[in-house]
Amino acid sequence: MSAEKTHLEICNLTREQYPQIKTLMDEAYPDLGGAWPSHTIFRLIDQFPEGQIGIVDDGVLVGLALSVQVDYARFSNPHTYEDIADGHDRVFSDTTGDALYGLDVAISEQYRGMRLGRRLYDARKELCRQYNLRAILAGGRIPRYYNHSSEMTPMEYIAKVDQKELYDPILSFQLANDFQVKRLLKKYLPEDQESVGYATLLEWNNIMYEPTDTVIESTKSIVRVGAVQWQMRCVESVEEMLKQVEYFVDTVSDYKSDFILFPEFFNAPLMGLTEQSNQTEAIRYLAEYTETFKNAMSRMAIEYNANIITGSMPLAEDDKIYNVSYLCHRSGKIDEQRKIHITPHEQNDWVIQGGDKIAVFDTDAGRVGIQICYDVEFPELSRILATQGLDILFVPFWTDTKNSYLRVRHCAQARAIENECYVVIAGSVGNLPEVESLDVQFSQSAVLTPSDFSFPHDATLNEATTNTEMLLFSDLDMDKLKILHSEGTVRNLKDRRHDLYEVILKKRDI
Repeated sequence: MSAEKTHLEICNLTREQYPQIKTLMDEAYPDLGGAWPSHTIFRLIDQFPEGQIGIVDDGVLVGLALSVQVDYARFSNPHTYEDIADGHDRVFSDTTGDALYGLDVAISEQYRGMRLGRRLYDARKELCRQYNLRAILAGGRIPRYYNHSSEMTPMEYIAKVDQKELYDPILSFQLANDFQVKRLLKKYLPEDQESVGYATLLEWNNIMYEPTDTVIESTKSIVRVGAVQWQMRCVESVEEMLKQVEYFVDTVSDYKSDFILFPEFFNAPLMGLTEQSNQTEAIRYLAEYTETFKNAMSRMAIEYNANIITGSMPLAEDDKIYNVSYLCHRSGKIDEQRKIHITPHEQNDWVIQGGDKIAVFDTDAGRVGIQICYDVEFPELSRILATQGLDILFVPFWTDTKNSYLRVRHCAQARAIENECYVVIAGSVGNLPEVESLDVQFSQSAVLTPSDFSFPHDATLNEATTNTEMLLFSDLDMDKLKILHSEGTVRNLKDRRHDLYEVILKKRDI
């Protein structure tokens, strides 16, 4: 077949194409009775026209894929071919079904080797997504099994095909198209001598499936985040700083942001209101206002309808100081995340203690985690969050020099790639000579992404101007993450070698 003369198009099959359908199926299934009768094909076309897909070359049908809608709970369990087609070759499509069932695929012998089967499978997957069906199911023949039936069981044969020790023209193709073998079907098609009557129950999961049909309960597909690159400046009172906070919350909420992220220790200028000779006393002074800021920012989250990550603030508890970030939900709920890894400066000058709990938080715009500055430099924490379904990782940070900033930036980028999630980082800029340890700041807030075709070529969705107070707005496409998890060029989460290594929590109550 000359490629120069080939003009392929995807189409939905019509009744008028039946003679060509019959020719294709007779050629593909000579040992299984050939084509279905016309009344079967007509019923499929009439009941579920979108599920009957063809490929034509200048009007000539050269490939086809037939499908029906079925109930997932019924057909994801053992069944036979007769449960699909009755004794009169009638196949029924269930318009209320929540899964697609793949029937037959046939490619003209002259067109084999052109990967038309992959096109048909991709068309089925797109149909599954458009119809919001939970999966594609299929009973797959294993036509080379008869060559090995005397020396191995069907499951042993399937395992060897999966490991590419053996080749099966149908099973190998289906595995290459991301289908998973769920179980062995016995006596699926008894007259199939090549498969010795066996078949595989194959499943492709639609990761875009949304089981709910109400707008209120549905998960947002586009999430808007606003990061505040905060200018450190002298203030005369707590009220003055809270007004500055509310200004940014008000401004960010005007752009309908779902999340607002502040930097680590953004309210540190308040230490300038007290004597600075002892840094330990200064941080404890700052901690006296943490409850005030937490409650005020929770009120703002409700009033301005945005989830606020409060950067971080010192928390005094049982005569110890912790570095804590609060997630103030717009519902009024408040979650907290304590910094786990404490820098030498925090330990030596402020005597800050490390927390011992990490969690992914459910919000109305996705599952999020918080890592305060230094924590993002430890990949184990993010990996644990990723196993809990992390979508967005927020990293409030505070760095003084460019090399300190780049440690945070590069590690945050790595966390986005290896955990297939978005990472939002926000820091402070400027200087405050009146406050010890606030002499200089360096920041370039950013929104970082995984590195694949669906994302920016440099895996950076957005970034602020360096060392300039500003707001950074970004829209995060959550559907891209779902597709990446299943169909990415590489799949860092899916391809982990659990047989060789694992990351575990020693404290099981975390």
